[in-house]
Amino acid sequence: MKIGLVGGSFDPIHAGHVAPVRAARAALSLDRVFFLPTAHPPHKPGRQMAPALARFAMVELALLGEEGMFVSTHELGAAPAYTVETLEHFHAELPAVDLHLIVGSDSLASLPSWRRWRELPRLARLVVLTRPGAEGALRREAWPAELREAFDDGRLVAVEHPPVTVSSTELRAILARGDEPPAGSLHPLVLDYARKYRLYDETSAR
Repeated sequence: MKIGLVGGSFDPIHAGHVAPVRAARAALSLDRVFFLPTAHPPHKPGRQMAPALARFAMVELALLGEEGMFVSTHELGAAPAYTVETLEHFHAELPAVDLHLIVGSDSLASLPSWRRWRELPRLARLVVLTRPGAEGALRREAWPAELREAFDDGRLVAVEHPPVTVSSTELRAILARGDEPPAGSLHPLVLDYARKYRLYDETSAR
């Protein structure tokens, strides 16, 4: 069985999170993909976010109609979640599974700053979501030397997907103003949930 994992704050989850992962699942014939909303992202210390359980609920709502795509509670603990430890957990729970770690193309350059990043190729295949025509950035000769040493060709694969021009930062600002988000950017249930609980209102205490 082939399992994909994709982590993030998902504050809020939007089409730019879901559509590329859907494409990766189809391209790589992944049996399941688990989204992992992170309660305390190590790379975003101190940033105010919607409550972790609210972000989890929004991911669940966004994925209800998505075949083979689920949400996991694993990174909702009190401590910061590190990718290498999450992969170790899934390996222990599902030792026969072929894990695929799905990341955005911007994460490739920052990978050497991740905790115990050199261990990642042993634990999972790295799936990098790229924009059409950007595959040159994934050629081995374009990588930093330390990445070339860590990953062989079989442990990193690129999946192209047309960019979705929306970001969580923009959507938070739109919702805070009480404006309407761009059509198709948020699942209707996610939008209803965020509005009902005033997750991004300027006057909300979160």
